Amino acid sequence: MQGFDRKGMAARLAQDIPEGWYVNLGIGIPTMVGDFVPMDREVIFHSENGILGMGPAPAPDKVDPWLVNAGKQAVTLRPGGSYFHHADSFAMIRGGHIDLCVLGAFEVAANGDIANWATSENDTAPAVGGAMDLGAGAKRLWVVMEHTTKDGRPKLVEKCGYPLTTPGAVSRVYTNLGVFEIVKGKGFVVVELAPGVTLEQAQAATAAPLHTQ
Repeated sequence: MQGFDRKGMAARLAQDIPEGWYVNLGIGIPTMVGDFVPMDREVIFHSENGILGMGPAPAPDKVDPWLVNAGKQAVTLRPGGSYFHHADSFAMIRGGHIDLCVLGAFEVAANGDIANWATSENDTAPAVGGAMDLGAGAKRLWVVMEHTTKDGRPKLVEKCGYPLTTPGAVSRVYTNLGVFEIVKGKGFVVVELAPGVTLEQAQAATAAPLHTQ
């Protein structure tokens, strides 16, 4: 299988973001999405630590140590952008003012459940943090991730086995194997398969039925 690489996944998702949306990008592959939105399309990127109008990473000699995203990565500010108090940022999220949130995940279930913060009930990794607010507060939640784990275990599943971040929130998943819509009462519906990937190959890597319509 050829499929998408990480940048390819981010670029494919970026194609689908409409003009004028306010978009929050999670840590990992989601942070790449902003690099592939066409310059002539106005998409306003939000970071939950208090940025609206976030731009791409700066050149090495232009880094402002005070201007970072929620993942502590250096970013820039687009013309008209602003930064503000953390509480104001979460008021935007909880008030339903973010059109789209893009997150990574450990698992996504056929009913739209997402698990992206812990791999067991006893995990001592970071707490769920802003992902829970974003999953519940954003108007839409799209996930971008590898289709399987490094050892080949499917990440698109019938039911999540890990602690949930938000139930029933995901409407679309972008992976290295393709784009999958989550349709109520049906589950994963194939929107598009990545180059070189067949439906049979995608189904073999998925622990839930894939539908074509």
